[in-house]
Amino acid sequence: MCGIYGSTKIYEPDQVQKKLERTNFRGPDKLQHININNKVVFGHNRLAIVDLDERSNQPFTYHHVHIVFNGEIYNFLSLKDELVLKGYSFRTTSDTEVICAAYLEYGNECVNKFNGMFAFVIYDEKNNILFGARDRLGQKPFYYYHNKGHFEFASQLAPIQLYNSDLTISSKSISYYLAWGDVPDPYSIFNEVKKLPPGNHFTYQLDSYNLTIKPYWNISTKHTPYFQGSFEEAKEELKSVLKDAVKMRLFADVPVGVFLSGGVDSSVIAAMATQTTESKIKTFSVKFNEKKFDESIYAQQVANHLKTDHHVIECNYEEGIDLIDNFSYYYDEPFADSSAIPSMLLSKYTRDQVTVALSGDAGDENFIGYERYVWIKKGKMAFMLPKPARQLASKILQLPSNYRIKTIGKVLNFNDVNDIYIAGMTGVDTSWIDSDFNYLEVDELKYLKHKEKNIYERMSDFDLKTYLNWDINTKVDRATMAYSLEARSPLMDYRIVEFARSLPTEYKIQGKNQKRILKEVLYDYVPKEIFDRPKAGFTMPFQEWFRGTLKDYVLSELSDSELNNIPNINTKEVSLRINQHMDGSWNRYPLIWKLLVLKQWLSKNGKGYSIK
Repeated sequence: MCGIYGSTKIYEPDQVQKKLERTNFRGPDKLQHININNKVVFGHNRLAIVDLDERSNQPFTYHHVHIVFNGEIYNFLSLKDELVLKGYSFRTTSDTEVICAAYLEYGNECVNKFNGMFAFVIYDEKNNILFGARDRLGQKPFYYYHNKGHFEFASQLAPIQLYNSDLTISSKSISYYLAWGDVPDPYSIFNEVKKLPPGNHFTYQLDSYNLTIKPYWNISTKHTPYFQGSFEEAKEELKSVLKDAVKMRLFADVPVGVFLSGGVDSSVIAAMATQTTESKIKTFSVKFNEKKFDESIYAQQVANHLKTDHHVIECNYEEGIDLIDNFSYYYDEPFADSSAIPSMLLSKYTRDQVTVALSGDAGDENFIGYERYVWIKKGKMAFMLPKPARQLASKILQLPSNYRIKTIGKVLNFNDVNDIYIAGMTGVDTSWIDSDFNYLEVDELKYLKHKEKNIYERMSDFDLKTYLNWDINTKVDRATMAYSLEARSPLMDYRIVEFARSLPTEYKIQGKNQKRILKEVLYDYVPKEIFDRPKAGFTMPFQEWFRGTLKDYVLSELSDSELNNIPNINTKEVSLRINQHMDGSWNRYPLIWKLLVLKQWLSKNGKGYSIK
């Protein structure tokens, strides 16, 4: 896990140094950059995980190829054996060298050989090209700037932003952010900087300046053949693949632990970790003072049963405020998932004990786990009513003062269940956004708005391509990297993603029993009774804080005069919603947090840029 950088524009050495220093938190073990034939500059912030020797420092050279690489190739040992049989030799024990050899042997198709999380760029001197790729699910970030003869890339936006006077803030991206809470791929907050989509590789010709981007992996919108075996056979196969995925991710030359929230996903990862190693696993969870947000007691129960070395990290108000003040330094685009704050706290203290932590991310997307899936399924029944009946019911339900009932009333006015789901992800009422651009339209809607799969499968596919990539992966990458901690996600192993999509829907959800098959794997190791409770999210108590301790802060930061400086919003409508939150008539904390984050980013990162 590291930070990569490169450019065909040859900056001065001290400028490249400063670009790398800006994200040194991603890899503090070694900062290094090289100028290759005055054609390409490569730079790297190394967080040493595998082969700690300096021989594996990057930028790394193997024959006529040079590489900068962020991430891990978990199957590199078996791939290395395959390449040795083909005549390749190696001088390190790192996965970086294996990527280079695989590229020389398989060309662009090498990415199909890799099981891992990665973003890398190779400079092939012989062919005078840059070849790069991003992992299948977008766990590792990749930003790039392409303007004729200038191609520049980095793990985060800030190094590209530094010493680049050609950038303009994207009004379109601000609108996307206000709706979705993040800036979706392939866009960035700057018009001129893009993100390489997950599961894509690219080739950049240094002679012609031509950039070609192609997908190498995807999930299908078509109905794929179902797994033909019984539920028990599917469970055993899932258990086998999951155990292997965890075992691969426990491999490191540094201490490894597990994030343990006490929920199903992280608990099954912790259980598998204890099954695949003889050493005592370290586990880590967050404790909130506000009881309804605190699940640390359940994490402790799981840890006690699995006999892990468990550590509880207390999320206190003062430290949370400090992180809010520095939020945009690490999340160098506007990003509105408030669970990033406890994620940062968890990472900060986990790093005191280990350098790598396994997480349970992607369990909900793979095995139909989000509660909203069930609510949408129930809501679908309402659309069997004639539209006039729904419209009448909508008017009646919007009369009471309770905001939840009002929301249901608004939902009944939507055209179909797909629109309900999009509204659930972006906000039922976005009339406060003042934009000529249709910010609800994204290319990934094709995974939701088709008829080849049932609504459960379509929603989980859509979330895999949007929420997991745009939100969760961004949150986890920045939160962990802020403290030089590597996060690994076994449930994002592409074999598990593909297997989950081959299963009959009822293997994943049966009635109200969500993540059915994953739970049954877990219950082989941890008592079912521990999980006999409602699902809880990993969120901050901002709803209460914004009405209490942080009320004056919010009213000051988002006064009418301050709101007038925030683009693409209707100040009057936003002010009304803030007052609704303060008087307790409506929970508007997601909107308030979005605006606070955007205001901070514009203040700290957006000065001097025009908005177009």
